[in-house]
Amino acid sequence: MTKKKKVLTILAILAVILLAFIGGQAYAKYVSEVRGKGTAEVATWDFKVNGQSEHVEAINLASTYDNETLVNNKIAPGTSGSFNIVVDATGSEVGINYNIAFTEEENKPQNLKFEYNGKEYNSIKDLEDDLSGTINANDEEKTKTLNVKWKWDYETGSGPEEILSNDLIDTQDAKRIQNYTFDVVVTGTQVEPQV
Repeated sequence: MTKKKKVLTILAILAVILLAFIGGQAYAKYVSEVRGKGTAEVATWDFKVNGQSEHVEAINLASTYDNETLVNNKIAPGTSGSFNIVVDATGSEVGINYNIAFTEEENKPQNLKFEYNGKEYNSIKDLEDDLSGTINANDEEKTKTLNVKWKWDYETGSGPEEILSNDLIDTQDAKRIQNYTFDVVVTGTQVEPQV
């Protein structure tokens, strides 16, 4: 190849590149890029039970009974009382399902009964489903007070034989039971938003 042909070939290649650049600019789409930031406020979560966010104070049935017949701050047949579980979602911007469970129940006197909303229960565990509920995000009142009553009747039964039998049960319970204990576990879970 001659020197003249080499120069013409190089000029032709440069011309093609130049035309491709100029032509490409003329046929390009208009493209704009606008940037922004995504942001979302996170709903606040605030859930307390009896004013506490980490644990619930111990519930002592003897301290819920206001009568001078109680000996050494101990419960016995003929005593009764009540205690409150206060579920508080004030400050939370989401709905809360609260679940109340009683665990580690030990040494319950057999004739001790519980009552909630006019319904009687033989065991505190039987209360769990009826105590659990929901505080919705748009509820005006964000606090619920659950009043649980307890009673240990002086005499239990409908006839003399049944009363005598239950008196013996109460006496046996008094001999073997030093402390009746149970744990209260209250769990708050966000209500799943409906689409």
